[in-house]
Amino acid sequence: MVEVFKTNVIHRMQALALIEQIHRTFTGYRANFDLDDCDRILRVASVTGSVETRRLIQLMEERGFKAEVLPDKAP
Repeated sequence: MVEVFKTNVIHRMQALALIEQIHRTFTGYRANFDLDDCDRILRVASVTGSVETRRLIQLMEERGFKAEVLPDKAP
């Protein structure tokens, strides 16, 4: 499962540190940022099931960042 978040992360070094923390905290998750997107997207994929969105948002907030789930867009 993949979840997509809108964030307020601006700098590449911040993104790299957050990705490292996500990977340490949530085994089985693969995360990446698209800081060129206007929503500064964080994509998180779980190979073991669903993404724990509340816990992930809490992790971001504990580090001074905001994240909100972007709704799926139907074609």
